Amino acid sequence: MVAEEDAGDTAGEIADNVYFGNFHVHTSYSFDAVTNGATTTPADAYRWAKGEAISAGVLGGELRISQPLDFYAVSDHAEYLGVFKKMYDPDSPASKLPLAKEITSKDPKVAFDAYARVLDSMQPGQSDPALSDPTITKPIWQEIVETADKFYEPGKFTTFPAFEWTSNPDKLNLHRVVVFRTSEGVPDMPYSALDSEDPRDLWKWMGAVRKGGATLFAIPHNGNASDGLMFPIEIDGKPLTAEYIEARVSNEPVYEVSQIKGTSETFPSLSPNDEFADFEIWDYILSSTKVERPKNKKGGYARQAYLDGLSIAANGKQNPYVFGLIGDSDTHNSASAVEEDNYTGKFGIEASPEHRLDGPVPGDEVNNQRVREFSSGGLAAVWAPENTREAIWDAVKRKETYATSGSRMKVRFFGGWDYDDQSMQGDWAKAAYAGGVPMGGKLKPGGAGKKPVFLVQAMKDGAGANLDRIQIIKGWVDEDGVQHQQIFNVALSDDRKPGTDGKVEPVGNTVNIKKATYTNTIGAAQLSAVWTDEDFDPEQHAFYYARVIEIPTPRWSTYDAMRVGRKPRDDLPVSIQERAWTSPIWYTPAD
Repeated sequence: MVAEEDAGDTAGEIADNVYFGNFHVHTSYSFDAVTNGATTTPADAYRWAKGEAISAGVLGGELRISQPLDFYAVSDHAEYLGVFKKMYDPDSPASKLPLAKEITSKDPKVAFDAYARVLDSMQPGQSDPALSDPTITKPIWQEIVETADKFYEPGKFTTFPAFEWTSNPDKLNLHRVVVFRTSEGVPDMPYSALDSEDPRDLWKWMGAVRKGGATLFAIPHNGNASDGLMFPIEIDGKPLTAEYIEARVSNEPVYEVSQIKGTSETFPSLSPNDEFADFEIWDYILSSTKVERPKNKKGGYARQAYLDGLSIAANGKQNPYVFGLIGDSDTHNSASAVEEDNYTGKFGIEASPEHRLDGPVPGDEVNNQRVREFSSGGLAAVWAPENTREAIWDAVKRKETYATSGSRMKVRFFGGWDYDDQSMQGDWAKAAYAGGVPMGGKLKPGGAGKKPVFLVQAMKDGAGANLDRIQIIKGWVDEDGVQHQQIFNVALSDDRKPGTDGKVEPVGNTVNIKKATYTNTIGAAQLSAVWTDEDFDPEQHAFYYARVIEIPTPRWSTYDAMRVGRKPRDDLPVSIQERAWTSPIWYTPAD
């Protein structure tokens, strides 16, 4: 296995800027997007991200983001790339396929059922070969790459060639978005899960593509829908091999922890002492014909993966789960629904409040309920010296990233041995780099008797809600191999203090449900902390990451209810506390 290259020329520069964007974006060139009402192209997606209005799809209307993004990547499914789109073109051979009549039906139930059959058969050896016509797929892929190049404006707006590898074994989600640093060396065709549904084969393909001059990484997502397969501790009943671990670490620097199909930081049963664990949980596998929930939560959520990685490392192997965190979208309508008060759904058939609240497919309550439980999209926040392909890609590779559930709050997180109470004075970040490591870094053992000190700062989204609190989440493995996790409230708004039991009084709630409004009369515009781990044991493997939580605000479904003059649905949350999660900082004991 060829190890992934290190971050490039921008590594080592001070990251003065944070940039917000998405890597996980589908257009009508994805089979499940066009089937569900998308009409837009990659060019439309980039125009939308830059602030222009685009078509909302088959239902009509427009989509426009309130605040443009800094970077964007169209990553359509490699499987059947462009073929379903061409079924609408009478001059294309795809329109003559038997399936085309159903896919292009004006009856959304007929089209959805046809799409569902294709999704459920999307595995090697089960799919119709006629749906993978390279004479269609190859020029569509070339268009995607060329469009990314066309819309790239170094220093202003960054794009990347990308695609999604959509492995779906037994309807379980092992999906990855593959992102190229530049268009140099990009292959003629993307790698499809119809070639193999095993991520080890994807990593081998990535290694071969590197030999052809490309630079790329993969980003997994939706472990919550994998039934525990996303973060295994063994495969086929055997421990992870050194080859598997090295390939995973070198090819997958970050994980998409929050998106439309839910948040997979943790699950209440995995973190029973975490009062904020039950956040935008989407607890389904990808069956399109009946409601099926994953039985195995362990192996599907990021925090448990971090703990399992520590256990593996404590037993003498390389830690396979040293990934950073980003948020993303998974829009299937070109426009990422990242703004809670400007939510437009995942699919084109959701592009009205009524369709989102009632369900986009008349009479299909199985799928309507799952769609209603979608979250708004998340954002990838990247600390980089400039807004260019190289700088942003390199920052993701070194994991100097954090995820948000859609908010654009600004968060910094550092760990070191010699920080003190004065370390956050003035222009403190440059000194923090010199004296420690940023989010995504590895903290080397300190001197005898030293304890790690962490610096964390969060500033509210300028157009959004105040902050409730900053937490540092620690995980460690003790001398008996037992896993532990603990949450520390290191900064609280409104002069609140933890009680003698360690619990914190809620920040309050100003949400007006009928009007779908809130006020910033509670919370803080900025919070920061210098926190020392007083219980640190230098012999124990550990990780630390920061979680920043906003005050309650209306959820997208409450905004939609207000727009159509209804009460919010009883089966959906009324309010939400948007949040951010930084990439961890890891500590490994000295050999």
